[in-house]
Amino acid sequence: MVHTFVPVIVAYLLGSISFSFLYGKWFKGIDIRKHGSGNAGATNTLRVIGVGPAIAVLLLDAAKGIGAVWIGKWLGAGSDVSYIPILAGLAAIAGHNWPIYFGFKGGKGIATTIGVAATLCFIPALITGIAAILLIAATRYVSLGSLVFTGLMPVLVWLMDYPVDVFWGILLIAIFAFVRHRTNIVKLVKGKESKIGQKASGTAAGKGKAG
Repeated sequence: MVHTFVPVIVAYLLGSISFSFLYGKWFKGIDIRKHGSGNAGATNTLRVIGVGPAIAVLLLDAAKGIGAVWIGKWLGAGSDVSYIPILAGLAAIAGHNWPIYFGFKGGKGIATTIGVAATLCFIPALITGIAAILLIAATRYVSLGSLVFTGLMPVLVWLMDYPVDVFWGILLIAIFAFVRHRTNIVKLVKGKESKIGQKASGTAAGKGKAG
């Protein structure tokens, strides 16, 4: 039991570190959750603060996912339960979305999902990642690319004959992503979703705010 719960708890605490929130507070004096879309993640960092910080947040959030899976592998090494790294990855995504350090209000977990998926099933993550990037470049809808990325991965994992526990873990991650993006899905259908490059209202600028 210890081999199961300890990695999951540690992964959740790691996932709860909100780099988007911390960057906004430390360098711009703002709570990013009160600007733009209200999410503490890379996309809202791009809209509110800028490209450089957004890339940094994306990489750091993805690193949380990678670290969580490896924490599951290392701390769960004495157990015969193969799904501990998957549970740890899910816990990190949950931590990003509902961070204990920041009032359980975080982001939507896609960057952390990228890290988890790339560690559990690199080839499906790479293929769907390329498809998502091309789609985002063509449509400028980050949310659409995120949904395609998470939605296609379970299909490829199944077709490539990955272990069944990896399939179920990736499927749960996909469901997680679609639930978190339910408002984006409605906006996409109505043609009201914000595109990359559009400045969200309430962007930080001037005193203590990014230009």
